[in-house]
Amino acid sequence: MCGIVGLFVGCSALAYCPRKALAPAGAATVAGAESGRLAGADPASGPARGAGTDGEQAELSYSSPFTRWSERATVRRAPRRELSAPSAETPRYFSPELVPVARHPLIAELRPELFDTVLVQHLYRYLDFTAKLETLVVNRTALGIAQGSVGVELPEEMRFDAYKIYCDEAYHALFSVDLMRQVRDTTGIVPVLPAQPYFLRRLEEIQQALPQHTRALAELLFVTVSETLISASLAELPVDSEIVPAVRETIRDHAADEGRHHVYFAAFLRYLWAALDPAARREAALLVPRLIAAFLQPDADAVRAELLGYGLTRDDAEQVLAEVYDKKTVAAYTRATAKRTISYFVALDVLDDPMVEHEFRAHGLL
Repeated sequence: MCGIVGLFVGCSALAYCPRKALAPAGAATVAGAESGRLAGADPASGPARGAGTDGEQAELSYSSPFTRWSERATVRRAPRRELSAPSAETPRYFSPELVPVARHPLIAELRPELFDTVLVQHLYRYLDFTAKLETLVVNRTALGIAQGSVGVELPEEMRFDAYKIYCDEAYHALFSVDLMRQVRDTTGIVPVLPAQPYFLRRLEEIQQALPQHTRALAELLFVTVSETLISASLAELPVDSEIVPAVRETIRDHAADEGRHHVYFAAFLRYLWAALDPAARREAALLVPRLIAAFLQPDADAVRAELLGYGLTRDDAEQVLAEVYDKKTVAAYTRATAKRTISYFVALDVLDDPMVEHEFRAHGLL
């Protein structure tokens, strides 16, 4: 990971990178704290003590969603998902109902082999998104939580569970890349993917606009948001019997694991909030709508480039984008998908702050 982010040059997660524990003491932790602890909790116990939403001391407790992880985790129980031998019928690699541009008349009218390519490229985007989200962002944070270097006091069991998340996410990346390679070798369709995923570029843009002491907090929040959003996104994927079994089973495996991660990060948010002072809470709450948008809004540039690759004129490509991803549709999808995630912040009374409520409304989340 460190090689990918440039050997710490400009790494926004340096404040809580586990390697920092090997360096001399005295460096700052998340949100600019001068010590490694932001709340006075006993990390070896179940309950923790921290500031409540209105400033008083509140007790937190943790109930692990991973008690049967060894029997239920995909990495422990599921076989490798392999594409079966091609049949006489043309296999379908993704459901057209889940590919927004596939429903547009200009795409639906493409010759059959090009339409099939549209579906395969959408599968590639999903698999690439999964692999890069898990390895480039989520696992960096999971390891920081496991090592106790994120500046938030957590129960020992919660830190131990972060290692399980780390294993899950690494395996999600592995099976995503594995399946992508199998589809490429079977279909001969080469993935057309951006060098950098849009969510990562957006996260970096958000962080660069923040004070240095807030950037690590932004990444902690982004992982919390993404891990509670992704299970909602996966829940939308129906069991389509026409999809090749390996794809269907891979998505099912991913969804099962992410359901447990959702529960974990909903709990982690409470501990994170208890570790922040009122000023940091406001900073964090104001970031949430932008982080949700960074995760959920479509990558118009990548879709445009793909459409042009199918032979559409630029005007036709812009028409597809404008009609498929119109503002009202995108806002409605974002609001519906983020409903559960938003409820966790509402429970922390973040909307009691008029400035924060305005920010949520400005992003169409309320």
